[in-house]
Amino acid sequence: MDMIVEILSWVFIVSGSFFTIVGSLGVLRLPDFWTRLHGMSISDSAGVILLILGMAMQAGLTLITVKLFIILAFLFITGPTSTHAVANAALVSGLKPRSDVPPEEDPEFNPNLDTK
Repeated sequence: MDMIVEILSWVFIVSGSFFTIVGSLGVLRLPDFWTRLHGMSISDSAGVILLILGMAMQAGLTLITVKLFIILAFLFITGPTSTHAVANAALVSGLKPRSDVPPEEDPEFNPNLDTK
């Protein structure tokens, strides 16, 4: 039983590390603010959840596990909330998301376009 818990906890820890590293690389590789924000917020949440679950399994049923789950709950709430706040601040400041519509067909970029 101990061997199964050990293997499963390391699978969680390695998976969480992978998600966190991929999210960090996404910040460097993705083209604009909005895709970087999306990539990092998704991978950050998944990575932290998996890392903390793996650490909790390593710790066993102790006070450390309770503290890890409190940290997990805090990060589970504050991660998406802070991402939303950053995205909202960027949108309010005038940074618009990229559109799939080519600029010549977008009324925002082409005022001569007939929208009827």
